[in-house]
Amino acid sequence: MNVFLSPEMGHIALIIGSCLAFVQALLPLAGSYTGTVRWMQMGRSLACGNLFFVFLAFLCLSNAFLSDDFTVRYVAQNSNTLLPIYFKFSAVWSAHEGSLLLWVLILSMWTAAVALFGSRLPLQFLSRTLAILGLISVGFGFFLLFTSNPFERTFPLPPIDGQDLNPLLQDIALILHPPLLYFGYVGLAVPFAFAISALLESRFDSAWANWSRPWTIASWCFLTIGIFLGSWWAYYELGWGGWWFWDPVENASLMPWLVTTALIHSLIASEQRGVFRSWTILLAIFAFSLSLLGTFLVRSGVLTSVHAFASDPERGIYILLFLSIVVGSTLALFAIRGPVLMSTSSYSGTSRETFLLINNLILTVAVAVVLLGTLYPLISDAFGLGKISVGPPYFNFFFVPLTFVLLIFIPLAMRSSWGNVSTKAVSSWLMQPLLLSLLLGLIGSTTLAYWVGEKGNSLLAIVTMTCVSWVFVMILKDFRDKIKSSSFTLLPVRYYGMVLAHLGVAITVLGAGLYAASGIQRDVKMGIGDYAVLGGYTFYFSDIKRDRRSNFSFTQAEIIVSKEDREIVTLNPEKRHYFSNPQTMTEAAIDPGLLRDLYVSLGEPLDDDHWAIRLHVKPFVRCIWLGGAMISLGGLLAVLDKRYRRRKICSQDRANLSVQSASEI
Repeated sequence: MNVFLSPEMGHIALIIGSCLAFVQALLPLAGSYTGTVRWMQMGRSLACGNLFFVFLAFLCLSNAFLSDDFTVRYVAQNSNTLLPIYFKFSAVWSAHEGSLLLWVLILSMWTAAVALFGSRLPLQFLSRTLAILGLISVGFGFFLLFTSNPFERTFPLPPIDGQDLNPLLQDIALILHPPLLYFGYVGLAVPFAFAISALLESRFDSAWANWSRPWTIASWCFLTIGIFLGSWWAYYELGWGGWWFWDPVENASLMPWLVTTALIHSLIASEQRGVFRSWTILLAIFAFSLSLLGTFLVRSGVLTSVHAFASDPERGIYILLFLSIVVGSTLALFAIRGPVLMSTSSYSGTSRETFLLINNLILTVAVAVVLLGTLYPLISDAFGLGKISVGPPYFNFFFVPLTFVLLIFIPLAMRSSWGNVSTKAVSSWLMQPLLLSLLLGLIGSTTLAYWVGEKGNSLLAIVTMTCVSWVFVMILKDFRDKIKSSSFTLLPVRYYGMVLAHLGVAITVLGAGLYAASGIQRDVKMGIGDYAVLGGYTFYFSDIKRDRRSNFSFTQAEIIVSKEDREIVTLNPEKRHYFSNPQTMTEAAIDPGLLRDLYVSLGEPLDDDHWAIRLHVKPFVRCIWLGGAMISLGGLLAVLDKRYRRRKICSQDRANLSVQSASEI
């Protein structure tokens, strides 16, 4: 078994997998142009073969970590004999080489999924899609083999023990966050391949949009879960008390998510009405291009971040060249084929098409804002214009207003109808929800100010509550009207997914807005027997103790929290010192609740046995991750809709897809 899973076997398997991907990139594509059915059919077998050998390579690397094989350089640099076994396994993707192998593995999984579950696709279209995915696999497979080989040995003098996993990554979230995020990142290659296949065939109809939509939503769901899980990880692990810092690597995952969100809505309009065809193709291209850009930012060494993997310029140049080839060639193909992608329907200024277009424009502007703020410091430094930093004030100044504007138009797009809709028809159902939302916003913000009991940003609270109330009122009104004309059980699953996802967006904005408006914190100097008061809560420093675990020692404070002379909880923030990697980490203590979090982090020791301690009271911060879960679940419901499980699409189905009523979306 050890021989079968040796590093050499893993290296060989990776080579074979890359060779199969190379054949997959050529043979089905050639068959689609020559009409050779057998060549086109081989695409499925080649995709499954590629998955088998890449998975074998991944098993070999995992075995090296679990068996403490420090003759493998990558294992020696990122593991240690004292490391718990579950962290040894997650250490496989904790650094550059292993995370890139995970990327290639997930790409092969998506490719095999298209091969196995794409039987309803025309053979020519499927073969071209698999060929494009094969080309992407070749690019990353060669990158892995020639610049980032995870199986490189350290003979003849391997280290006796490893350097250990970065203490920041010794957390259960490392097991879940990177794989889920990568499933989203890499999954965007599928709608990208679908878009390029459509351009190659000069075909872009309702059936194409219907094929692309479930794959796009599936990758978007994974990306959503990954982003929110990473936000939660930063919240409790980094000890600073925040959940989003506009770090460049955080932005690298947010940008493709925003573009994919726009892509999903553009696919809806293209499927239902035949509009926005060129725009939909561009969004599919840009979504995957931004995922490649994120890969470049993380692995090139052009930025410093706790999330970044590598600092090797050679690797960065390879990815930048690959990104340039992908973007340049696809945009050139779009310029050639684009003129045939003409809309086939007209619509009025108050129709659903118009509101979807406005939402898409808002999301696109938001992406441009984040992209500029992320890349401008790099561009300035590259051209010798000096080192500058772009921080949260810039992003918040532009992004927050765009978010509120987006919330205004989300219900309008849901509630309006396709085609030519009169202004009078829209105003008939608009005024009553608008007035009710304003009233609820004022009442909610006033109640919040009274409950928190601290001076905060009342304007931000009012705007947040009003916009969120608007979304809720409009969705409830739309749902009420639909069950009047149809029974509760007859509404399609995708409608409930849409409602849940949009409510999730509103809940997330509610949590972020109210936390920013009324969250309070205080930095204090405390010793045993001292107390501090914040937001009506009393924090009493009762004890300090020291102990050790298998691979670290720690100092733990005991802080008793009470309110109105009633003890609520005992919090134990820690400072950890790791043995093999002399680094000190802060472990915050949190008392969670739907309405508020109590958050305490232990700072540095001061004179006379006192400590620097940061205290937080965070109203509604849990709504951020509750909304993220609702968004992801809504996307999952949309993917599970029975319409996407049809094996074949006949001409009558295509006609039906283009004339479905608004109530079925």
